[in-house]
Amino acid sequence: MRLQSLTLVAAGAALLAPTALPGSGAAAPAAPAAPVSPAGPVPPAAPPGPAHPVAPAAAARPAAPAAHGAPAAGPAGARAEPAAARERAVRAADLLARARNCVPVSRGRYRSDAGAPADIAVCGTRDAVFWKADMDIDCDGRPGRRCNRRTDPSFSAVTAFTGSDGRRPDAERLPYVVVPAPSRVWDHRAHGVRGGSVAAIVYRDRVRYAVVGDVGPGHIIGEASYAAAAGLGIDPDPRGGGTASGVTYIVFKDSGKSPVESHAAVAAAGERLAREWVGTAARPAPARPAHDPAPDGHRTAGRPSPEGSPTSLTALAASRATRTRAAACSPGSAALAVPAACATRAAGR
Repeated sequence: MRLQSLTLVAAGAALLAPTALPGSGAAAPAAPAAPVSPAGPVPPAAPPGPAHPVAPAAAARPAAPAAHGAPAAGPAGARAEPAAARERAVRAADLLARARNCVPVSRGRYRSDAGAPADIAVCGTRDAVFWKADMDIDCDGRPGRRCNRRTDPSFSAVTAFTGSDGRRPDAERLPYVVVPAPSRVWDHRAHGVRGGSVAAIVYRDRVRYAVVGDVGPGHIIGEASYAAAAGLGIDPDPRGGGTASGVTYIVFKDSGKSPVESHAAVAAAGERLAREWVGTAARPAPARPAHDPAPDGHRTAGRPSPEGSPTSLTALAASRATRTRAAACSPGSAALAVPAACATRAAGR
């Protein structure tokens, strides 16, 4: 068998040797023939770029940290995911579930409209007060195309509160809720509710964040601005819009937000306060476990390397390369070119 292997090595070396051009008289280099003699020197190291390299599989390993959450090359923070993006938005169902049980903080009950029964209580928790009522449309404040004396017979340019710029709120653009004027039934000021307090309004499956922007009659509850109604899908027409029931108003205590006219700032504060109130603050995503770079891709420290991980892919490439080399170097191989690695193996036998 040894003679046959050496013969194959010599044949392969002859095929790989450069051929002289006709008439040039140049002879092929004799160096590759060195392995033919059993007593000859060990052939030189294989030239770069063997037919079946293993190195590329190992070279792929530096990419492993990126697969386990390490930032990739590029600008700092390019792969960082904002914390807000990992947090699920508070749903209407979350807020309604939190407001299911009512512990009244009002001494009596309110009416939804003049002449309606007084059956609406203001409920409270440690961090918020809430009530469930209808929604009447408030167009008071800064006049605009949709809110003015022509569109709203009861329009008033005066509101109980002003913005940080000293101007009246714009009901067409700013979502705000109306709280009852202080009375023996309930004084909102005693419960941390003031102009600019952040609120969440829930209707069906929608949530709209707003501020406390006005004060209404002392015996009626359930009113919000044109913009608040429109954002919830409720008809905002001040003449006949609104809805008769199904609206939940939640006001977070001591949560004044400035500037109140910045709805983006109010919405961000509202989302944070709502998440805290319902107790669904998103926890940071747990770090992915680092896999030991075992060359065989099998269990390491009691954990199997997941299929498709850098460890298992490297092991797979190495295994395939080993099988390929074994097939090429076998005595019965029909390979046209014998890899230099085979010559090294044959000489070492």
